[in-house]
Amino acid sequence: MIATSSAPTLCEGTVYHRRLRPVHHSFSYRVFYLRIPLAKMGQLPNRWLSRDRFNLLSFMSRDYGPRDGTDFAAWVRARLCDAGLSPIEGDIVLQTFPRVLGYVFNPISLWFVHDHTQALRAVIAEVSNTFGERHNYVIAHPDGAPILGTDCLVAQKLLHVSPFCEVKGHYRFRFSAQDGHWTTVVDYYAGPLVSDRLLATHITGVPRPLTAKNTLWAFLRFPLFTFAVMARIHWQALRLWLKRVPWFAKPAPPSTETSR
Repeated sequence: MIATSSAPTLCEGTVYHRRLRPVHHSFSYRVFYLRIPLAKMGQLPNRWLSRDRFNLLSFMSRDYGPRDGTDFAAWVRARLCDAGLSPIEGDIVLQTFPRVLGYVFNPISLWFVHDHTQALRAVIAEVSNTFGERHNYVIAHPDGAPILGTDCLVAQKLLHVSPFCEVKGHYRFRFSAQDGHWTTVVDYYAGPLVSDRLLATHITGVPRPLTAKNTLWAFLRFPLFTFAVMARIHWQALRLWLKRVPWFAKPAPPSTETSR
């Protein structure tokens, strides 16, 4: 069972990305991110981390979910209802990059939804691209069963993310928490077959208490972290272009904000 954490944490880990064709291309970067139980949002601020105001690190409500002041938990449960899932009454944990010196770009933020036994029942993957567009993928078993670390859940790709991939095929997600490590795996398949896997991506993290000391440590170790996220996206795009990977024009964004 994948259980929720009881308090806000700061996780340090790695993002790994590998492209399988038409050329092999891979990279790995050290990262840090926050995991915030919505019920413990009041514990979030410390000397170096603020909510809705500037600091070394900050969490801005306008960066997530409804972006209009709507309660996060109400927004999450409305998305689950729209996706046809039965009400899930338990802790909701947001996993995301914070703003660093006021700047952030989140390729993906994850909302983990647990039931009253703390079992993971659904995940909302809030995906953004560099064109200012975003889409929410609701990830759950068809029958709403608990999500285990060995489970693979599928979501049709609808949002244009990279000019080196078409908007077709699907993602396969896996979520696990083992030996003190959080791991999210997102593999992209351009078609229905196992051999159609095009991209393999995972993000790992080891949680630490979200104290002022650990917040300052993260900033000093990664002082330009979120600026580097955007810079690395463009650097890797340049490398793919130099390798002559085919380029696809950006289509119109999806007509719906959320899909299952």
